[in-house]
Amino acid sequence: MHPIRHFKTITAHKLLVMKYCFRLGLYWQGLLHDLSKYSPVEFFVGARYWQGTCSPNTAERKATGVSRAWLHHKGRNKHHFEYWIDYAVGKDLNGENMPMVGMKMPEKYVAEMFCDRIAASQVYLGEQYTDRSPWEYYDKFKGHYIIHPETASQLEAALRVLRDEGEDAAFAWVRKNLLGKS
Repeated sequence: MHPIRHFKTITAHKLLVMKYCFRLGLYWQGLLHDLSKYSPVEFFVGARYWQGTCSPNTAERKATGVSRAWLHHKGRNKHHFEYWIDYAVGKDLNGENMPMVGMKMPEKYVAEMFCDRIAASQVYLGEQYTDRSPWEYYDKFKGHYIIHPETASQLEAALRVLRDEGEDAAFAWVRKNLLGKS
């Protein structure tokens, strides 16, 4: 058990996301970001499986076959695209049933997800972090995501700007293209 280390990790992450959300004018989202991580169902699992270099949810999943902490977390935090997975209505282009699909996320939550991915990469990678890191992590797993195509396109565009042009340009892109601010 590493409750102090886990507390420091999740608090460092929360404070970074808050800083980035404030930079975008998302003050309420910044203040409330990831509060569920302090709830017993998430916190104690995080303390038990804390490693400091990746999410303890991955370790819980490997040890038990499921991450109950993750299921709790994604169901309460709208900045995760997994929150927005629902049953589809109708059929795909081939006439097949589409039982589960990603719903389009409101842009303010796509913006918060962008902030979340930067902060998570910074916390877990430490000095190894570069502006390429959030894109590389996203790109590594994107073939497995159930995410609405427009939401994926928005997140990918923001992460590519971060990767190619840096943080200032990426935050300017998010302000203009997701939040309608100049």
